[in-house]
Amino acid sequence: MQNIIQETKLPNGKKIFCLQEKEVPVLYKQIQGYIKYGIELHEGDIVFDVGANIGLFALWAYQNCHKNVSIYAFEPIPPIFNVLQANAQRFDSDKIKVFPCGLSQESKSITFAYNPNASMLSTAYPEELNELKNQLNQAIVRNLKQAPKAFRLLRLFPSFMRSLIIQNRIEKAFKSERVTCQLKTVSEIISEHNIEQIDLLKIDVEKSELDVLLGIEAQDWQKIKQIVVEVHDLEHRLQTITNLLKEHGLSEIQVEQEPIFHGSNVFNVYAWRG
Repeated sequence: MQNIIQETKLPNGKKIFCLQEKEVPVLYKQIQGYIKYGIELHEGDIVFDVGANIGLFALWAYQNCHKNVSIYAFEPIPPIFNVLQANAQRFDSDKIKVFPCGLSQESKSITFAYNPNASMLSTAYPEELNELKNQLNQAIVRNLKQAPKAFRLLRLFPSFMRSLIIQNRIEKAFKSERVTCQLKTVSEIISEHNIEQIDLLKIDVEKSELDVLLGIEAQDWQKIKQIVVEVHDLEHRLQTITNLLKEHGLSEIQVEQEPIFHGSNVFNVYAWRG
């Protein structure tokens, strides 16, 4: 299993650890889009970062709250967790608490597809990798101007060559390994750590988002003030999730699709209490 930790520098000058340096600019741009509409972060907040990957959102929240924030960051895949843990230790492991598990509907061990060449695409639903691969391929072809820089340069090539190059890069990104990972529930973490409030629950878990939300017990929903979740709209999941959030009092909802994902089934949902 590939597990070579590298070091790179963020646009703000901070040095961090990573697995794939080329992933960092893409992830760093994405995580800054979580705080918009009615979603806010303040000093003293408690943040759950579910699907933390190497910890870029946790580090960004830590810096933007002037180091006065409590972050619980969850990453189930061991090689990725090792980098997350290294970043937390470099910055502030008291404020950025890391957990070598994912969150889901119940506690259990399951097999993940870990993509060493594109860790952010790793998933608990390996049987659906081909569908995800096709979605990404089509999204990049449709929205090449919005794609990561490495893909935008393909506009210089004839269309048939663009398609072949994109397909080749995506095939490489989706070369996966099977790893066994641990899962717990949001409510278990709340109970174990005596958490009275979650100011922001951020979820980016590659098709496991509904599983995470179904792991919140009825008595804990009122503790959650804001949610940002990436949703893969399979079997009307977008509607299911927005209905679930409204049912539990997160009545202010904004649904958005990033330009790169126009025409796909990938959306961001922002929800907060009115």
